[in-house]
Amino acid sequence: MEKTVVGIDLGGTFIKAGILDARGKIYAKRKIPTRAERGYRAIAEDMRDLAQTLAEESNIPFSQVRALGVGSPGIVDSAAGTVLSNCNLGWENVPIAAELSKLTQKPAFALNDANAAALGESKWGAGGGFSSVVLVTLGTGIGSGIVVEGKLVEGFHGAGAELGHTTIRKNGKLCACGRRGCFEKYASATALIEETRRAMRKYPESALWAEAKTLRDVDGKTAFEAAKRGDAAAEQVVAKYVDDLAEGLADIANLLRPEAILLGGGVAQEGESLFVPLENALRGKIYGGETYTKLILRRAALGNDAGLCGAALYALEKINDEEKRSCN
Repeated sequence: MEKTVVGIDLGGTFIKAGILDARGKIYAKRKIPTRAERGYRAIAEDMRDLAQTLAEESNIPFSQVRALGVGSPGIVDSAAGTVLSNCNLGWENVPIAAELSKLTQKPAFALNDANAAALGESKWGAGGGFSSVVLVTLGTGIGSGIVVEGKLVEGFHGAGAELGHTTIRKNGKLCACGRRGCFEKYASATALIEETRRAMRKYPESALWAEAKTLRDVDGKTAFEAAKRGDAAAEQVVAKYVDDLAEGLADIANLLRPEAILLGGGVAQEGESLFVPLENALRGKIYGGETYTKLILRRAALGNDAGLCGAALYALEKINDEEKRSCN
């Protein structure tokens, strides 16, 4: 019978979960409020209840669910299944995998949420067919994950692959991490919104105001939409954003040289308006250019399901590995 696993994407606001088979087919999915103030044991109980509900909705006996995987923000020691630090949830050294396993009597595993998303995209999303990919998610910050030969590159205790905190401007803007000039301070959706608002204040006659009636209405689309109208101020915002994004992606390419970089998050939905100028900007920044190893840019395909898909895939791979070891 097809192996069935549950993937859980733990966020500060919502817990999203899905029940999947070994081919990545999602039979059912749900989300519920996290309510982090209750502590990790209550959240683990919610995860158990959510997994049982999904199995029931899919007409799959819960006894046939083989394992559960959890993608969590923060520093996650995936080998131990422990969230070492998660400031959004206020967690320190939380054994979330062990707690969930105890509640369900099934194997449970945990990893960083961005790593989970990268793993999901690498096999069941836009990264299919590539041996090495990097996922860069352009959101509130910049999330990232690295997959080489189908395996995650997590770093010591899962604390690596934080590409949003590489420096692209020495002595640049102060980042929440404490450093200055971090990639995410210039190329996240938050950074784009800040630059758009700055341009709106500076150019009150700009078409940016037609796209966003107030500064509060600005989002990652505002500058791109106004630029399509031929607005000069918007074009400047987009050009600067694209150049900063290219700077960080070039660093990633020069360090890791993946076959493909996958871009996720709302900004990536701009399609050709983003990807065409971005590819042009990258040509002059990547060592060796396209002569020997062309870098492919793709838009991530799984959207909000990437995290739960990757968490499920991680759990599936872990139980497959355990079965192989038991047979030897």
